[in-house]
Amino acid sequence: MTLPSPPLDASDSDASDSKGALTLTSFTADSPDLGWYVQNDNVMGGRSKGGFETRDQGELLFAGSTNTNGGGFSSIRTQPFRLDLSTYDGIRLRVKGDGRQYTLQLQTNALNRGYRVSYWAEFDTRDGEWSTVNIPFSSFYPQFRGFKLDGPELDTS
Repeated sequence: MTLPSPPLDASDSDASDSKGALTLTSFTADSPDLGWYVQNDNVMGGRSKGGFETRDQGELLFAGSTNTNGGGFSSIRTQPFRLDLSTYDGIRLRVKGDGRQYTLQLQTNALNRGYRVSYWAEFDTRDGEWSTVNIPFSSFYPQFRGFKLDGPELDTS
């Protein structure tokens, strides 16, 4: 996963590549631990299952099954951290998929009617093939509990 921005702690910014991007994690033993964890719909009574493992070759494998009868999501997330992305255009992922569509979610401090807003962008995968996915920040839309909102716009700072 590449985030085109330095982390909060500038001392970690030595991982920048020649194109001005920063590799946030390479899922290897020497890359930062972002505190990945599973969040499935059982937090609200659903029955989906999912999980992940990191592999020696620098991969994070996410797998599971989604039950759309009550809830309907399975996800992995990182612990919160802050990045200033205001001088960059988007996020790049290197993924090997199953041909399905996935959602990348960003969170900020933005509120709508007192509730925290998330920003979603969908991306497609190719079954069994590695691909590079570029997601411009302009593709992220605000949402709350699965409902698309008119705003606020994503503030990348």
